[in-house]
Amino acid sequence: MERVREAAYLRLGEFPVEDPDWEVGIEEIFAQPYYQGFDAAGAEVPIAYDDHAMWQYDRIPKGDVEIRRASPVTSADEHHLGHVDGFMVDSQDRIGHLVLEQGHLWGKREVVIPIGAVARVETDAVVLTLSKDEVGALESHRVHRWRD
Repeated sequence: MERVREAAYLRLGEFPVEDPDWEVGIEEIFAQPYYQGFDAAGAEVPIAYDDHAMWQYDRIPKGDVEIRRASPVTSADEHHLGHVDGFMVDSQDRIGHLVLEQGHLWGKREVVIPIGAVARVETDAVVLTLSKDEVGALESHRVHRWRD
């Protein structure tokens, strides 16, 4: 099988070479931090800035999208609702529900949203047909997770 995860050291603003069979999926960019240097007398010393960054990305087949835990979920009225925590599959191994995790460190809740309420899925993003208030009115559920 071909590698899916790729890495490239590119100048800022550059993108990986286009491939007719693959698209760039979820990406992470790692840039060197910029520090101002000082000499022995305490005077600022200019440091050369590296205008390159290490770019890691997933290659996905053309026309497909990639979702991960932590992909943002947006309501129909364009509010950020939380992030994807998982999917529930039915007996035919089809995705039936999206598990949305909302909240913060001191108060999280999981909301199970029927897959029919998903308007569209983009790489690393999900948009719902429900408004923020409609999602807020849904019951919170604890989701059982299978461990290996």
